[in-house]
Amino acid sequence: MTAPVRVLVVEDDFRVAGLHCDIVAERPGFMALEPARTLADAAAAVRTEHPDLLLVDAFLPDGDGVAFIRDVGVDAFVLSAATDARTVRRALRSGALGYLVKPFARRALTDLLDHYLRFRNILDDDRAVTQEDIDRGLAILRAGGDTPSVSRSATEQVLLEALGDAESSASEIADLAGVSRATAQRHLSTMAERGVVDVRLRYGTTGRPEHRYLRVRG
Repeated sequence: MTAPVRVLVVEDDFRVAGLHCDIVAERPGFMALEPARTLADAAAAVRTEHPDLLLVDAFLPDGDGVAFIRDVGVDAFVLSAATDARTVRRALRSGALGYLVKPFARRALTDLLDHYLRFRNILDDDRAVTQEDIDRGLAILRAGGDTPSVSRSATEQVLLEALGDAESSASEIADLAGVSRATAQRHLSTMAERGVVDVRLRYGTTGRPEHRYLRVRG
């Protein structure tokens, strides 16, 4: 039986760390280690627990998560609210295998883990690989290859989860998703154009219609 992939979550928010660990623990083939709240704790865990994969925030209370990835020499993904291109490029330059912007839908992390497991199985430490193996592994890691591609952004996934099967306004969806109304409205409009959500009008007492959104299933 193949040993599970040991995953260390490095995240200072204990609620977020717990959520990420729960997602890892639920995935077949993975084992969640006790999360690290600081880089000092993470460095100690790397020495004693020997994780196979790190899920690291870009900025921790005691330092730079991206620099930690560069120095530690363990497979890693960055999970961060930082959206500036400089941080993203620096993370990839420092060896991060991928970058997830918080908040993201639960499915985004489960897909990332599943892709990583397939990538790791192809590029196994104990065998020589061909160029075809390398190309296939990299394609799978980036949600390509023979896996279904995920075209929706993480924000759209969060909005769709907040919408569920109920008909709701942009304000209601924004409140549930924890984003601004403007952000929700912008993404909902884009999804409506693509046919992901349906837009309905509800007329109130003022006569001005309210846009209501319903997820399209099928």
